[in-house]
Amino acid sequence: MAVITLPYKYLEELTGVDKDTIIERLPMIAADIERYEDDHFDVEFFPDRPDMYSPEGVARAMRGFLNIETGLKRYDVKPSGIRFTTDPKLKDIRPFLASAVIRGLNFTSESIQSIMGLQEALHWAIGRGRSKVAIGIHDLDKVKAPFRYIASEKSRKFVPLDFDREMSMDEILKEHPKGVSYAKLVEKFERYPLIVDSEDNVLSFPPIINGELTKVTTETKNILLDCTGTDEKAVRIAANIICAALAEAGGQIESVEVDGVTMPNMEPVERTVSVSECNKLLGFSLNAEEMCENLRRMRFDAEPVGDPKTTDKVRVLAPCYRNDIMHDWDIFEDVAIAYGFDNLVAELPNTFTIGKEHPYQKNLGLVRKIMTGLGFMEMMPFTLSNDRVMYQNMRRPKCADALYVLHPISEEQTMFRTDILPLMMETLQTNQHRELPQRLFSAGDVVHGRETYQTVSAVSMHSAADFSEIYAIVDAFMHELGLEYTAEVSDDEAFLKGRRADIIVNGKKVGVFGEIHPEVITAFDMDQPVSAFEFDLRVLYPEKIE
Repeated sequence: MAVITLPYKYLEELTGVDKDTIIERLPMIAADIERYEDDHFDVEFFPDRPDMYSPEGVARAMRGFLNIETGLKRYDVKPSGIRFTTDPKLKDIRPFLASAVIRGLNFTSESIQSIMGLQEALHWAIGRGRSKVAIGIHDLDKVKAPFRYIASEKSRKFVPLDFDREMSMDEILKEHPKGVSYAKLVEKFERYPLIVDSEDNVLSFPPIINGELTKVTTETKNILLDCTGTDEKAVRIAANIICAALAEAGGQIESVEVDGVTMPNMEPVERTVSVSECNKLLGFSLNAEEMCENLRRMRFDAEPVGDPKTTDKVRVLAPCYRNDIMHDWDIFEDVAIAYGFDNLVAELPNTFTIGKEHPYQKNLGLVRKIMTGLGFMEMMPFTLSNDRVMYQNMRRPKCADALYVLHPISEEQTMFRTDILPLMMETLQTNQHRELPQRLFSAGDVVHGRETYQTVSAVSMHSAADFSEIYAIVDAFMHELGLEYTAEVSDDEAFLKGRRADIIVNGKKVGVFGEIHPEVITAFDMDQPVSAFEFDLRVLYPEKIE
């Protein structure tokens, strides 16, 4: 979830209410205040509401929620006369472009910080790390229309943002911090995406970096927006969110023609929903007009279809920036938010049940107690990983029954973890700058095929980490679990030959321990010895072991 910084003064200007009222009511619109500072507070929003990833978006929502300004916010879009053309050669590289002009802005340091923060938040929430969408915000007065989105030769040079010298596009990928971070998105192509003006000045190298020429400052009055990407719907909704935020900041939106298509489309989307279905789902007894009143507070337009007292249908106009409205139930959720979670009456359920801890969780709790007692600190690594971390870096063959994500959001998260040890190595890599020794463990689910079960893994990194140390840890761990075991020679290539052993219980292999192989340590860019073990907790349920 995204954590957004909201300056008190700027938010008060946009909403027209004091910060104490905002702080009190903001959590009621599905937000969680993380921390308070002298001049701002940080708020965590759900990923389905990227329109609230800026003070402008939050202010718009709060004005409705507090009954200051209700109903649909309509944005007047005037023609700019500016045209954009796209190069057909971009079809297999980064084909989609949305654009707009926003004029009459009066930027301050806070509003610039706000819009740049929104830009970066959208890169992750909608853009999936810029792979689906990348956003460029340019000072329009420093360039001349019409503009072209082209597939450029890699040798093309320009001055990238925050640099003072020209660099070729290949050099940017190798030397500029943004280039290094996002090179993987374009480096496989023969040509790179580039946005230029009528005089061939470079505005942007999407999805990598803007040009220094169009850098936005407090002197900037007019903005040219570009959103490029591989997903047309995502590109257009990102443009709508940025345009709406800048309009809230006082700007005038103007349209741009992209290959003859007028953008942005700021018109609302119409839906007709059922009052009875809403009441059934939420447990309410609202009539059509009461439902409409709540929706207006959430910045929808809503009106009963027919007699307000008897009709079961409500016509709803959803704002152009709400990409999360995909089902009638999404609208019903907003009815509940406007009604007020704090107004819901607590009731005992009709069915009486007694809960108890699941046996799996009970054993995970026991494992955690044992490991913390042995001096290890618990980590919670991601459940998604990739072949490189799971197998290539670990010198292990791929699992035939690994479960892969059908539409991964990035190359780093393509599969469910089949072991926890590789992720513990990745954790050590991230934290190797911290003091040694580091003794970490994690216990949780792994997935093989359609089966999910629990394992535990532990790592110890310091200059004297060796086989004897981890053998002693394993011995104490097994003793605390009350399990008889033997150690036999292992062939696991993740560990150093001659300093590795399998854990055998009742004639079955249930784990492995030893010194991590130097090639594995090097693959994770580390230079300290590591000893480790991993253990299959299904041994605690003998009937489950096949």
